[in-house]
Amino acid sequence: MKLRISNLSLAFAALLLAQTALATELHVAVTGSDTNPGSKAAPLRTIQRAAELAQPGDVVTVHAGIYRERVTPPRGGASDNARIVYRAAPGEHVEIRGSEVVKGWRRDHAGIWRADVPNSLFGAFNPYADAIHGDWFDPRGRVHHTGAVYLNGDWLAEAASLSELDAPADAPPAWLTGGGQYLLNVAWMRANGQTNKIPATSYGSTKGIRNAPCQEGGDCIGWIETGDWTRYDRVDFGKRTTGMELRVASATEGGTVEVRLDSPSGERLGACLVPNTGDWQSWISVTARIKPVSGVRTLCLVFLGPNASARPLLWYAQVGSAATTIWAQFPAGVDPNAQLVEINARRTVFYPDRPGCNYITVRGFTMKQAATPWAPPTAEQMGVIGPHWSRGWIVERCVVSYSTCSGISLGKYGDRWDNMSGNTAQGYVDTIHRGLANGWNRATIGHHVIRDNEISHCEQAGIVGSLGAAFCTVTNNTIHDIHVRGYYSGAEMAGIKFHGAIDTVIEGNHIYRTCLGLWLDWMAQGTRISRNLFHNNGTDMFVEVDHGPFVVDDNLFLSGGNLLDVSEGGAYAHNLFAGAITEFPDLGRQTPYHEAHSTAVAGLSSVRGSDDRFFNNIFAGRANQGLFAYDHCGRPLLTGGNVYCGGARPWAQESGQLALADCDLKVQLSEQRGRMLLQMEPCAELASAKERLITTELLGRAAVSGLPYDNADGSPITLDRDFLGVKRDPAHILPGPFAVLKPGKMPIRLH
Repeated sequence: MKLRISNLSLAFAALLLAQTALATELHVAVTGSDTNPGSKAAPLRTIQRAAELAQPGDVVTVHAGIYRERVTPPRGGASDNARIVYRAAPGEHVEIRGSEVVKGWRRDHAGIWRADVPNSLFGAFNPYADAIHGDWFDPRGRVHHTGAVYLNGDWLAEAASLSELDAPADAPPAWLTGGGQYLLNVAWMRANGQTNKIPATSYGSTKGIRNAPCQEGGDCIGWIETGDWTRYDRVDFGKRTTGMELRVASATEGGTVEVRLDSPSGERLGACLVPNTGDWQSWISVTARIKPVSGVRTLCLVFLGPNASARPLLWYAQVGSAATTIWAQFPAGVDPNAQLVEINARRTVFYPDRPGCNYITVRGFTMKQAATPWAPPTAEQMGVIGPHWSRGWIVERCVVSYSTCSGISLGKYGDRWDNMSGNTAQGYVDTIHRGLANGWNRATIGHHVIRDNEISHCEQAGIVGSLGAAFCTVTNNTIHDIHVRGYYSGAEMAGIKFHGAIDTVIEGNHIYRTCLGLWLDWMAQGTRISRNLFHNNGTDMFVEVDHGPFVVDDNLFLSGGNLLDVSEGGAYAHNLFAGAITEFPDLGRQTPYHEAHSTAVAGLSSVRGSDDRFFNNIFAGRANQGLFAYDHCGRPLLTGGNVYCGGARPWAQESGQLALADCDLKVQLSEQRGRMLLQMEPCAELASAKERLITTELLGRAAVSGLPYDNADGSPITLDRDFLGVKRDPAHILPGPFAVLKPGKMPIRLH
């Protein structure tokens, strides 16, 4: 038997060598023809034709130009050593777009332009008849389509009706937001002169918000975005009131609260501005000055962003039997026929139509403008590019942008159960069990490498993945401008949004201008989040109903909100926290934990909270920042070597920490010549601190899973290199993400 296995192995190796020896390079050029053989002298015209011809070991080299097509690979490689490689020709700029150019615009009325597009352009899929929908999607009271219109590369906004195109510039549509980040929390309100507080959760009806625990007692309303509202019946204003007091908190830029009568569009009584209070649970009272009002009335609070953007140019479409009519606004004096106007025409740009196309490399392309669908964890997840439930893809040095929903998808396959979860935890548990029955295991799914890409202007997620993001490596990507328009909402928006990122490494990424930088939702076990730079996000990182072990080390968390922790079993070491941490349990959902380095479910548990480890971190901030957020958590923390600068406060039971109340780090981040520059001013006490080396042995085991904090291959972790990759001096382990600190002004060049 051993001899037979050996012979089979030799035969397979010989086959791979033969395939490599016979490997072909196929060339594609905009001057080519699909009747050509695909040589450099006689290239093909479409990438799709090259995909149909490519065999394991082959290389598809695409030459400069714009290719308007969907690439649907019919097969993948045979192994990691016999891949099919799609690459932009070295030194040449290649774009694959899911859009088509539209000419023939004519003036319709009052500055509105119109184009009639034959439905034959779209084939079987018309994005302008495709409404965005799915589990955990919130349309915010209107219909959205996967279609889009672009003027010289930038997109216009879809109107909810044709009449909105005629509205005056100073009367923007009610749905128009101004940003996709969460704004603020509200605990209670009361009319001036009244003694009784009205709980914010006592609303009669609402749009967009959710209840959340309030550290001052009871619950508050949160997850508030621009355009959300709450209505309260029978509010007693007394004999005469000219002010409304609200108890509020915000870890972002805050927002504006409008006070209206009767409905969200009712008479506007007044408004107040809510600033960044430093944390989602750092509460202050603000007063909205309102028109005099008396008696018992119906009150509405309407929430808006602090800096609503100027009204965008709008478009609207109607699909007829033979043509799709698109009306659009263009800037005054601009003839769209003399400009580049494009419209979404394809659902995706590079995506197999079936699972199991393994071992494909995609390198060096710009891919953009796709009519991608909403990608919840319970449905097939399509992006501008994605492997479609396969193994071993490499996507590197690409630019991915302008996706209606998601950029790069590492998500699950589709089946008849798509979008039928009822938005319930049990619905996703059922999805997980079906995934296990459909090959979700270490040998079959995941192991993708996503590196050195720029991903931007996606309205759901930069990178999304449910189950298929296991055993992956996501490194050195720049991800920005994700869900910044905020025209719709839901529970799946982030720079990176993963479910089931088992043994996945997320390292060296630069994530900024997103509603939420990194969201690890369910089953982050064996996950490593290391050396990432987060800034200018609504919240940098959200870990939701994970049980650990997972490791978060050597990151720079620089936004107002750094960590939203609704998980347990995390190990946080050598991070710089310049903003707030919020923690609370989730006892209402039973979510899985797994056998070691496996997708096999070991059990289900609710989240009691904590069982976290915090070692050698620096907390640089105000009195509302630090680990005090864990003072009332369900399980104790393990701590050591943490430094609290300024007024940052430790966990109540912490010991051995270094409190430097007079040490103002003055953390500032700027961009100089295309590189990020961090400036800080460590004090002498911080620069001379000596702490322990963080290892698997020190971190122990997660309480729920009982597993150690180790690498994906089971080897022990030693955190001996810093954010920049510099080796730490074992005799002088400094807290924070840098191995060397010098007192005084200290500039550090980052990415």
